[in-house]
Amino acid sequence: MIVLGFASGSIPFGLILGRAKGIDIREHGSKNIGATNVGRVLGRPLGFLCFALDALKGALPVLAVWFVLVAAHPEQTSLVGMLMPLVAIAAILGHVYSPWVGFRGGKGVATSFGALLAIWPLMTYPALGALVVWIVVLKISRFVSLASMCAALSLPLLLVVRAFWLTDRNSHPADVVLPLLIAVTALAFLVIWKHRGNISRLRAGSEPRIGASKPAL
Repeated sequence: MIVLGFASGSIPFGLILGRAKGIDIREHGSKNIGATNVGRVLGRPLGFLCFALDALKGALPVLAVWFVLVAAHPEQTSLVGMLMPLVAIAAILGHVYSPWVGFRGGKGVATSFGALLAIWPLMTYPALGALVVWIVVLKISRFVSLASMCAALSLPLLLVVRAFWLTDRNSHPADVVLPLLIAVTALAFLVIWKHRGNISRLRAGSEPRIGASKPAL
């Protein structure tokens, strides 16, 4: 299931949508196959479609863990709790290091959102909270990259709030929470690492804001 998660995540929907329009998305804009560059180069509707497809390819393998394992072994809740984050990380790594594009994929934000949203119930609310952080930071700064990094960094804190500070904190054993906390912390560092070029442009004042003019094809 981990291998299937990686395979699902590796599908380069951004490249496929670009090819459908007769262009190689890797040769335009930021040259990234993620939803942000697709939206900047091909227009917002295709950007939203790319985001949805990238999120779906992260969510489906995680949901498969739940439906397949719980149906076969309903008593193995700890196994499911540990395997779901592993499959989620595999799907995210498949997107970030897709073998179909020379192991140079997107930055993993949309796929991470879909994969984490599917880890019900522990990660669903933190994922939605991270989406709120993304929207607020984007609204204030109009930098997609900054919003994505802030959302990723908020995930470990939001998971701690969800697991330990709410009224149902005693319903989540440490052997389920800890793998998720390790996974989302590693994910936050991965997102920051993939945005290191954006960080340099933010510091230099050359990072494009949302709504900037669409680059010529």
